[in-house]
Amino acid sequence: MSAAVIKRGAPRTAKPVAKPVVMIRVPVAPRRFYARLAIGVVGLLVLAGAVAAIVAGVPGQMWQATARAAARAGFEVRHVEVHGVATGPRLAVISAALEGPTNSMLLVDLAAARARLRALPWVADASVSRRLPDRLIVDVIERRAVALWQFQHRLAAIDRTGVPLTADRLERFAALPLVVGPDANRHVDELLTLLAAAPRLAATVDAATFVGTRRWDLRFTSGETLALPEGVAARRALTRFDRLDKSDGLLGHGYTRFDLRQPGQMTVRVATPGPPTGKAAAVAI
Repeated sequence: MSAAVIKRGAPRTAKPVAKPVVMIRVPVAPRRFYARLAIGVVGLLVLAGAVAAIVAGVPGQMWQATARAAARAGFEVRHVEVHGVATGPRLAVISAALEGPTNSMLLVDLAAARARLRALPWVADASVSRRLPDRLIVDVIERRAVALWQFQHRLAAIDRTGVPLTADRLERFAALPLVVGPDANRHVDELLTLLAAAPRLAATVDAATFVGTRRWDLRFTSGETLALPEGVAARRALTRFDRLDKSDGLLGHGYTRFDLRQPGQMTVRVATPGPPTGKAAAVAI
């Protein structure tokens, strides 16, 4: 900082010095700016009027007339801006947002629009807001598909809670595991937790069948089936099989079925070229 010396006392009379005149050129704002400014001002006036009407207890008919007049002035829904939709149908979101009885920006029921959006099976949550003069902003949180569920010859993508999300364009979910059987969708979370205990094997699981609504059969991409026991014993059996496959190379070597339902024992079925279709042998593990 520079130092300044301040002298106290009466100032000396000095001859006035003419100050230079600085010319500042003010740019002219484009027409679009003024249009937006006008819309913003009108929007604030409309909102202020709406709040005043509500506070003053204006009768419903007068409020409806005010809202319709505002709509004729340009304050009606003409655009729906959607965010957060990656796999679901965007048209369904737009339809749900516009389903109300009016397009007036002042009369759009945002809570009802949100409720309609949340009723879509693949939507976990949603929010709807206004952007004056004519735009609705919709933010969607999608449910994430984690598996395909096959039941009664039908397929659907499901989320981790088992909620069916969609049956359309399922090729998008071809990389997801397939779960088969009644109530398999309701137990998909425990299946994914089970497979996480043996990630190397999980990568080779082609499908999982929920047997008797109580236990899983896993089918591998190499063609074999692994029968697991019920409950918490399934995790121990799966990790044991993972160790055996690592050490002995069980998968992809001519076996068709491994049964681990009996504690401490594995029953193995071996493929044969002709009838009978196969033979089984029990080995201690």
